[in-house]
Amino acid sequence: MTGRLLGKSIVITGASSGIGRAIACRFAAEGARLVLADITTDVREGGVPTIERLRADGCEAEFICTDVSSEADARRAIALAVERFGRLDGLVNNAAIGIGKPLLEASLAEWNRVFAVNLTGVFLMSRAAVAAMLEQEVRDGVRGRIVNISSQHGMIACPEDIAYGTSKAGVVYITRQIAADYAKDHIICNAVAPGKIVTGKPGRAAEPRWMDYSRSRTPMPRLGVPDDVANTALFLASDDATFITGENILVDGGWMAA
Repeated sequence: MTGRLLGKSIVITGASSGIGRAIACRFAAEGARLVLADITTDVREGGVPTIERLRADGCEAEFICTDVSSEADARRAIALAVERFGRLDGLVNNAAIGIGKPLLEASLAEWNRVFAVNLTGVFLMSRAAVAAMLEQEVRDGVRGRIVNISSQHGMIACPEDIAYGTSKAGVVYITRQIAADYAKDHIICNAVAPGKIVTGKPGRAAEPRWMDYSRSRTPMPRLGVPDDVANTALFLASDDATFITGENILVDGGWMAA
């Protein structure tokens, strides 16, 4: 590794499993000091908890139990990074849920919960992060960076999951809004929009019908893996991304190009 995040303090939500776990491991390998914010340390696809894995590798990392839809939890997660590492260089908003139901089957409670995590969580975490970043000095032209994990389904329909797709469309929008409002303050905000990413988690996304559907839609001869997303998140969180803000970068194997 090249130390592209050496010494940088970064909070990652939903870091215990899947894409969030891959981002945490990739960032740690590049020298980042991390706060892992999740509701559990359990790894949904199996394996050693992310926090234990990182510490065993000698990485500086803290875990904080966080419901991103809670204003108090969001503030605590950001405050921990500042207290532990002295500043906040980055935030990755990765935590998300889905219900896998079309319009007529989705209850209001289910809709509200998806939006609470997927969109309000981004709002709360970003608000706390920007407030902290504004209090710190500019380094190499940047006060801090936010990387949101959106989805290709924030731009096209998400089959049979109206709440997920609509919430991710909101993530695409809030990314641009934060970028436009705070560029003058040297705060950068971008998003990564994954296509079909095979994480190993059980559940609806791993059902044969959705795997077959995704293969038929993806021009590249494989589906995505979490490291594909982590690599792009690393670029956006690093000093390599010098004049990019408000962007939503697709990592989808060409799905949206076909």
